[in-house]
Amino acid sequence: MVFSRSWLLLSCLVALSPLRAGVVRVEVLQRSDIPKSDYEQITGKLHFEIDPKLPGNAIIADVDLAPTNVAGKVSFVADLRLWKPKDAARSNGAAWVEIPNRGGKASLPKAMMDAGFTLLNVGWEFDVTDKKDALQLVVPRAKNKDGSSIRGVVSAQFTPDKKSEEEKFNDLIEYPPVDIQGPDSKLIVRTRAAFHGGDEVPRAKWRFQNNKLHLDGGFVPGKTYELFYLSEAPPVAGLGYAAIRDAVSWLKHDATSLAPVKHAFAFGASQCGRFLRDFVYLGFNTDEQDRMALDGVMSHIAGAGRLVLNQRWSTPRDLAAYHTASYPFADTAQRDPTSGLSEGVVENVRVKHAPKIFYTNTATEYWGGGRVAALTHTNVEGTKDIAFPTNVRSYFFAGTSHGPAPFPPSASAKDGPLADPINASATVTALRWAMHRWVAEGIEPPTSVYPKLSDGSLTPIADIRYPKVLGITAPNALKAGGRAGNPQLPNGAGEGAELPLLVPQVDADGNDLGGIRMPDLAVPLGTAAGWVFRPKSMGSPHELMMLKGAWIPLAATKTQREKKNDLRPSLEERYSSKNEFMTKVKAAIEKLIEQRLLMPDELEPQLKQASERWDWVVKR
Repeated sequence: MVFSRSWLLLSCLVALSPLRAGVVRVEVLQRSDIPKSDYEQITGKLHFEIDPKLPGNAIIADVDLAPTNVAGKVSFVADLRLWKPKDAARSNGAAWVEIPNRGGKASLPKAMMDAGFTLLNVGWEFDVTDKKDALQLVVPRAKNKDGSSIRGVVSAQFTPDKKSEEEKFNDLIEYPPVDIQGPDSKLIVRTRAAFHGGDEVPRAKWRFQNNKLHLDGGFVPGKTYELFYLSEAPPVAGLGYAAIRDAVSWLKHDATSLAPVKHAFAFGASQCGRFLRDFVYLGFNTDEQDRMALDGVMSHIAGAGRLVLNQRWSTPRDLAAYHTASYPFADTAQRDPTSGLSEGVVENVRVKHAPKIFYTNTATEYWGGGRVAALTHTNVEGTKDIAFPTNVRSYFFAGTSHGPAPFPPSASAKDGPLADPINASATVTALRWAMHRWVAEGIEPPTSVYPKLSDGSLTPIADIRYPKVLGITAPNALKAGGRAGNPQLPNGAGEGAELPLLVPQVDADGNDLGGIRMPDLAVPLGTAAGWVFRPKSMGSPHELMMLKGAWIPLAATKTQREKKNDLRPSLEERYSSKNEFMTKVKAAIEKLIEQRLLMPDELEPQLKQASERWDWVVKR
């Protein structure tokens, strides 16, 4: 970003009371004007100290084995990035805490800057040290009580899309091997990503050096490889939760806050949405002074997954394909017949201050990758619907994928379908406003919208009535994989037990039922799927492409459709003209605005988008 003015404040330090836990020092490194706005950016570092003996901190894995200072506190440091109005009177008293995804940075939309929101980014992740300008967290390393090094086996996996002889293991960047030739080192290969195990690759065929894995003869596209080796000195990774908790409490409650606010909401997508679910579950929304940290949480595209950061040898950077959903899946406490335990993400003994929560999920989180979003609103067995707690809402975006493809879409491979361009970001923005009004003004948000077993809009995958659509293989045999282990519960709470896979039922075009339909799905130009099988050219066509979707446009005319043997009615069979199509699109947009799932100023942009997409499909 280019700034209109900038000055460096070297070693500008704000010292806080040494008796106060949490943020004890603020190091401001730079203040800069944000162009075309009355905002400034402050970058620096937050220095933390926590008491490892307090119950809210003692849950952090290995915190009792971390080095302490003379006061018996554990110290760590996080990167800080803050956007705020230069005139304090312009602040609306609320902050959006954007959880950095793998060290990345977020910006505030112009409309939210106009409204006076503050933006807070804080590094929480220890393993992004190789990324330029990443927001990082520097944490201590755990040692045994006698001062000796802790050793253990680490692992990471990947599935190549093309043949290669060398792959880099970024997920293990902070875990150098102790002895790569030792007996703990092994490479496993398997044909099913969703389930552990496989065949061991002969040791003489592979080498690991400088975080790069070399395999003689090359890696086979579509197969999953998992590397294991011995490492030492595990980072106390769970301090990342304390960093967010204490940074928010500093912003809200401390007299030295650089941008005082009354309310704070967190937004996290994918990895960061899973982070927020775990943040709440572990009780980190209560600070050391027994105060609420976050007033609201938006966990986006996390499904029923949580980020298993709070354990020894954590690899939060990992995509966590098929290995992210551990019991409990739902917020409501319910008995698990596999483990015999009973608790919920929100309803458990650690959660003293439950924030208001929005869950927003695409079809990908229901259909694939082990994120089993349906288990957030069914019982553990997946046989009946359950209610959310009163502080929780859930919204499902039908026909969308983990991240929308740009338009016009392209295929990931010559023999693959087009990527899914259905984009729900405008509704996510509308829900951000709804969260603010719910907390600050007490205005109830839009009613939850998600598929249910009781009305047939949710179904076991084996019973899906998927129509014959060119380029899409019937998905009835898909598996969700096994449960991830929950390190907080005995025996991992049924780790490895196969997860039930419940997905939205589909209509005659193959489009999801039971969710919010964006205008270009409500008035369809094609079949949109939040999942897609791997093309044959990428290997393992029985496996899903992780977190990807597909879009199969409709034929423009009946003649074209019949020539392709496409059973779906063409555009000319559905709509008498483009004008009729646009009239229906406008009605769909206005309905979403009425439901407060789109902002009123989205009418024209959504109409423009629909017109352009119609023209593209007709000319294609």
